[in-house]
Amino acid sequence: MKPNKNPLWQTNSIERKSYYSYFFGQNMIYNMLAAYLTTYLVFKEIDPVKSGMIVTIVKIWDAVNDAIFGVIFDKVKFKSGKKYIPWLKIACALTPAATIAVFIIPSAASEVVKLIWFALAYIVWDTAYTICDVPAFGIITAMTSNIEERNTVLSLKGITGGIGSALTTVLVTLLIGQTINIGYGPTAVIIAIVAAATMFPVCFKCEERNKAEEEEQFTVRSMMKYVISNKYLLIYYIGYIFYSGAQTYTALHLLTAYYIFGNELISLVTGTVAAVPQLIMALFVPKIIRKIDKTTLFKLSTIAAILLSIPVCFARENLVLFIVTFMLRSVPLGIIGVLAFTFTPDCAEYGQFTTGTEAKGITFAIQTFAVKLSAAISSGLGLFLLGLFNFRTEFEGIEIKGFADLQAANAIALQPDGALDGLWFTYNVVPIIGLVIALGIWSLYRLKDSDVQIMADCNIGKISKEEATAKLSRKY
Repeated sequence: MKPNKNPLWQTNSIERKSYYSYFFGQNMIYNMLAAYLTTYLVFKEIDPVKSGMIVTIVKIWDAVNDAIFGVIFDKVKFKSGKKYIPWLKIACALTPAATIAVFIIPSAASEVVKLIWFALAYIVWDTAYTICDVPAFGIITAMTSNIEERNTVLSLKGITGGIGSALTTVLVTLLIGQTINIGYGPTAVIIAIVAAATMFPVCFKCEERNKAEEEEQFTVRSMMKYVISNKYLLIYYIGYIFYSGAQTYTALHLLTAYYIFGNELISLVTGTVAAVPQLIMALFVPKIIRKIDKTTLFKLSTIAAILLSIPVCFARENLVLFIVTFMLRSVPLGIIGVLAFTFTPDCAEYGQFTTGTEAKGITFAIQTFAVKLSAAISSGLGLFLLGLFNFRTEFEGIEIKGFADLQAANAIALQPDGALDGLWFTYNVVPIIGLVIALGIWSLYRLKDSDVQIMADCNIGKISKEEATAKLSRKY
């Protein structure tokens, strides 16, 4: 086994690679739902407003199941003594299966049956993804207590995660496109199999080596009190929900490529120019945040993303200009994407340090809740706004299974006045509004990396609370 280049690092190369591999598969699954669910429901000829309402209703369960699982996660003790690995084993089997269930709604069924099927399958997927996400991010706190190592590992997993998302974009777009056109069901099966194969290694290679000095027994009431008291956790994820929930372009990129630019394969180009900056930034961000605090970099990137999003809105009539401006905007968005989930472990350390409660399960459950809620909001908001703009999903005499059917139905020409303008507005302007609101909220986040390292050392018993308090840059 190769020794670590940094002697202070606690993980080894094999477990880091298995951790990166896990996020390759997990991001394939997440991207399948986040980027293609809206188009899939449109193809199923389900009214956009109704399906958008279903997505919103499911989020009520989401709020409940995330809180429940966060408490269960922190209270359940497995015989193996491991806290994260047993849950990951369950997730690696359940999440791919649930993904397939979402994308096999019977085409011949009535709209009511389709809505019921979608609601039940989406609830199962939503629950499975909670089990998939919470321990995956939580285990990094058990793998290493070194904050620099955590930041680096969480940044570099963005490379494999980004590749997984990019591969999903290419596969799904080609498989459901006019040339191959095998449909969403078989495509979901392919994605699920690849995802499961890349996720399972983490269950056998990662090691839980760092545990809290003393785990406190707590009640659901004390857990809720902990969440409310962890102000930086709330500040960050309230901002994240506005930012990510307004990313309607993620859910609408296929429809925009087809209806605005005349070819769904344009989404491969935009998907590539969006993914490449994030992959590049994942390599450089760990080096950058050694010299500049990641919170500062994050806020500057948000400002840049807002400014560079504006020119995209004026590129509707020029495909080349659209791609260029889209690519420029993707650079700061790539940095945001790399850094996005490096804040949760920090909030977990802050919460334990300030409250004395070791509650990483509920902390990472908040992250999962925010991720799923924002994905649902972006999909639901996109569907709802399309419905308000009278966007057509049914065309007389033709069953819409893919883009070839839309072409045969002459769907672009048959869209009513204002529908395509509404699609463009939802695709471009709504995300800018979300970024502006998020920036205002994130301006209140002031937790420093150097202070988090001190808190982490105290939480594992390396230094006393008094020593840690004396070393902090300010009072928290």
